[in-house]
Amino acid sequence: MIPDIGYIALVLAFGVSIYAAFSAWYGNRSEQIRWVESGRNATVIVLPLVALSAGMLIFSILRNDYSVEYVWRVSSRDMPTYLKVTALWGGQAGSLLFWNFLMASFAAMVMARKWRQNLNLMPYVIIVISMTQVFFLGISAFIENPFARLAMVPLDGNGLNPLLRHPGMIIHPPMLYLGFTGFVIPYAFAMAALISGQLDDRWIRNTRRWTLVAWLFLSLGLILGGRWAYDVLGWGGYWAWDPVENASLMPWLAGTAFLHSVMIQEKRDMFKMWNIFLVVMTYCLVILGTFVVRSGVISSVHSFAQSAIGPFFFAFIVIMFTFSAYWMTKRREALSSKNQLSSFLSREAAFLYNNFIILAILAVVFLFTYYPIFSELVTGEKGFVGAPVYKQALAPLFAALLLLMGVAPLTMWYRTSIQRLQKATVWPALAALVFTGVLAVLGMRNWAAMLGVWIVTFSLLLTLMEFWKGTRARMKRGEPAWTAFANLMARNRRRYGGYWIHLGVLIMAFGIIGTELYQQQTQMHIMSGQSITLGDYEMVFNGARRYAGPDDLMVTEADVDVFLNGRLVATLAPQSELYTRTGQPMTIPDARSTIAEDFYVILVNWEPTSANEATFRIYLNPLINWVWAGGLIFVFGTLIASWPDRKQEEVLEARRERVALGVVGD
Repeated sequence: MIPDIGYIALVLAFGVSIYAAFSAWYGNRSEQIRWVESGRNATVIVLPLVALSAGMLIFSILRNDYSVEYVWRVSSRDMPTYLKVTALWGGQAGSLLFWNFLMASFAAMVMARKWRQNLNLMPYVIIVISMTQVFFLGISAFIENPFARLAMVPLDGNGLNPLLRHPGMIIHPPMLYLGFTGFVIPYAFAMAALISGQLDDRWIRNTRRWTLVAWLFLSLGLILGGRWAYDVLGWGGYWAWDPVENASLMPWLAGTAFLHSVMIQEKRDMFKMWNIFLVVMTYCLVILGTFVVRSGVISSVHSFAQSAIGPFFFAFIVIMFTFSAYWMTKRREALSSKNQLSSFLSREAAFLYNNFIILAILAVVFLFTYYPIFSELVTGEKGFVGAPVYKQALAPLFAALLLLMGVAPLTMWYRTSIQRLQKATVWPALAALVFTGVLAVLGMRNWAAMLGVWIVTFSLLLTLMEFWKGTRARMKRGEPAWTAFANLMARNRRRYGGYWIHLGVLIMAFGIIGTELYQQQTQMHIMSGQSITLGDYEMVFNGARRYAGPDDLMVTEADVDVFLNGRLVATLAPQSELYTRTGQPMTIPDARSTIAEDFYVILVNWEPTSANEATFRIYLNPLINWVWAGGLIFVFGTLIASWPDRKQEEVLEARRERVALGVVGD
């Protein structure tokens, strides 16, 4: 009965979404506001229906109802309750239902926020959102039904994939899905602006915070995914340029370009077509990314098993891209810029260069990610692009982006003099050169690392100077230093939140340079009492044991002592786990972590002989924790940039209302 209720609610949500799209279309066509309001109410109603469906699936998992195929696939009786709840997104059918729940939540929030002030846009917003919901709800209801029954009811389930039991993986998928579904909102408003012909920056103002929130969640998803890979996959790294990783990175890159580009439209009324294009690209990459994860079209350690939904996703992407391209072409004259780029050395030009570099990175990632498909179509053989090729192709582009990150804030709108830039950059450039020279004296010889350190240090100093200049200006008004700094953040959250984001990226860049260019590794088979040396570290193997863990896990745990220059600094317990129910192995490394480096140990194999023999792989990862620290600063900056300023919003809202009533000019 419980699964039946869940499925009925899912089918009803599908039907209500169709009605919402039709009602909004008919109301706009017939100019009957009550039909548009009915469509808006229907869009809101989708949320409780999908929530009921998801709740029934979770309840079925908690009840161990193995008559439901999905429950049997992702849970077992011995699983703890919190894992049973998160098993909702532990498989394909459940994750698509969860995707629908988040999409319905965003849609309902949009409908609840001052929708009458954008009444001319809202019918089209409802139509576009509902088109997306109809597709995903249709997939869940009729292709990947999470409530499908088994002919024979098993006594127990398969249990959740052991790779998905890590805390990072419990949080990682919801963050990615929130980012993916959140980007549907700016796309819906952009298409509404195109269809209605209201191509001023109103749609951008209405979606700025939605875009930032979606971008924040997608950023969190990428960072958490990297941490999960580092902690669980046991290969000593955090980003392997895996197709599913790239599928999440590409919409993030497009969204990043859009967030930078919209500022030019708001300030100079330029790049209207460009901004629409970036939003459309972000939306299509979101759908394409979901397609890659779900279809199994490209092999990946992260993707779900192959299924029949691939062709449907491909068809939907084609339909939505064609729909978007049609309206962009139809409105191309209205999207032409009123102003032209007045100088190639200006802030708007710097933002444009930023966009070009980001899209160049995106193009390389796209080409390499889908190279297996392209090569199979052309040659009949599926090729593959490895991580080293990505790194060689993308390193110059990332270096240029980091350099521009420091210089761009120094530029002025309309035009910037070369003398002004020279004056502002000479001392940071020299200071960065001195710092790099000191590192060279201390032993740094890798020219790529030296160039990277100079670029990152240079941009970091320029960014810190922006904070200092703003704080000093307020201190001259009599404010104490800390008060001046806090007020600086509060009065211009968007600008200085962006600088915090830049700081986070630059800190991460230091960590990436250290890890990618100076990582050391070794692998050795040793007996109990023997040791392995790597750098200044020595690891002594004390022995290992095997025992039964919870929920059908067989755990092999080694005991090792780690010495640094002869001094004991840590005792580690790297593990390997075997999920006996499915025969799936998993490696759980352990590490001695400091701000300077990680001594990272993987138990590859253990032979329970009289000599207690084991094979270990060891990595020395310099500055790896700077990647995670930079990620935290990055998130902090995004929160500052997206945090609402109610007083400023009230002033702007009052001004817009006066303009709409014709009381004052804008």
